[in-house]
Amino acid sequence: MITNTINNFKLDGKIAVITGGAGFLGEKHAEAILEGGGIPVLVDINESAAKKKAEMLSKKYDSEVHWFITDITKKESIINLNDSIISEVGYVDILINNAANDPKVDAGKNPGWSRFENFPEENWDLDFAVGLKGAFFCCQVIGQEMAKRKQGVILNISSDLGIIAPDQSIYSINGLSQDLQPVKPVTYSVVKHGLIGLTKYLATYWARDGVRVNSLCPGGIYNKQPESFTEKVERLIPMGRMANADEYKSAVIFMVSDASTYMTGSTIIVDGGRTCW
Repeated sequence: MITNTINNFKLDGKIAVITGGAGFLGEKHAEAILEGGGIPVLVDINESAAKKKAEMLSKKYDSEVHWFITDITKKESIINLNDSIISEVGYVDILINNAANDPKVDAGKNPGWSRFENFPEENWDLDFAVGLKGAFFCCQVIGQEMAKRKQGVILNISSDLGIIAPDQSIYSINGLSQDLQPVKPVTYSVVKHGLIGLTKYLATYWARDGVRVNSLCPGGIYNKQPESFTEKVERLIPMGRMANADEYKSAVIFMVSDASTYMTGSTIIVDGGRTCW
């Protein structure tokens, strides 16, 4: 029997929940699902942004797009979300844990606030609540439903900084003393490393229940950052450039489709070679 490998990449009718769906990367993940023939469900805490993004995508692709407002840091909210999706859309086939805080190093706080020695406990708690506890709750509720049905795919969106530590020199500002230099906050890297750990744990936990769990580590995406910053980043990347926003969509389709049926517990790094150095 001859099989058509390309058909394995199709997502026809698959329902995909995307947390942080109203954000920059969330939109691109939704586009990947739509281009594969699936049905994206945008989950976000920002009602106006989620509604606007869903309407835009639906019009752009002339396809079905759903949106729900949920605080993923609260388990009861995820339980209600799952019930609503099953009732209004159908059982979830794909879960993309994309939501995360990405605090800017120059977020207008006191000078040096982002440095490890000064990093506020409340920021630690919030960043972990959104980026890691939120993924934990979504897997616990939606993933458990998948395991009961003996089918499903979970994709955790990590980062190149889930593999390596940030190079803090790219954030440095001339003229500032060392103790005031901005840095990438500790929580971002720790949360992204944690998602890879969660991926491996659940991949083995549900391996015989028909649920695959993998993680994607994207590198930095060009999004109109200052040239002075992008030049520093590009020097760290063997390919000499940051990613275009659409360059991760093919990896997402591969990882959530039947093209990767024998892959679980794996991490795919798409970073222009940065983590090789």
